[in-house]
Amino acid sequence: MFGGGGMNPRKMKQMMKQMGIDVTELDAEEVVIRTADEELVFSDAQVTRMDAQGQETYQVVGEPETRDPGSAAGAVESGDDDVNDADGDSADAIPEDDVELVATRAGVGKSEAREALEAADGDLASAIASLE
Repeated sequence: MFGGGGMNPRKMKQMMKQMGIDVTELDAEEVVIRTADEELVFSDAQVTRMDAQGQETYQVVGEPETRDPGSAAGAVESGDDDVNDADGDSADAIPEDDVELVATRAGVGKSEAREALEAADGDLASAIASLE
């Protein structure tokens, strides 16, 4: 970025501070990147956050483990199913936070928001658009 390959780290930090760039090391336990085709899971990754003029950039360094999409999400959803089954609610795929968000944005009640989410297969934007 600066071109001085042999620049000492102290001088580099000083220059970055003068330019308004703040670098912070994060103590991340796990980083997951989900794409349509796969999930990249970084365990014990080194994560750095760089804040430059209000724009945050994250750098992840480590070796990822590749998983099929939804393999970990299925385990999370099954945990959510147990919570919803305890309520006797058959709409186990719709999180309560999503229902509240749609209800607030569209200005409707929770039951109407839940119906719209179910009709839209959980797609928040579609549910809100159908209620407006």
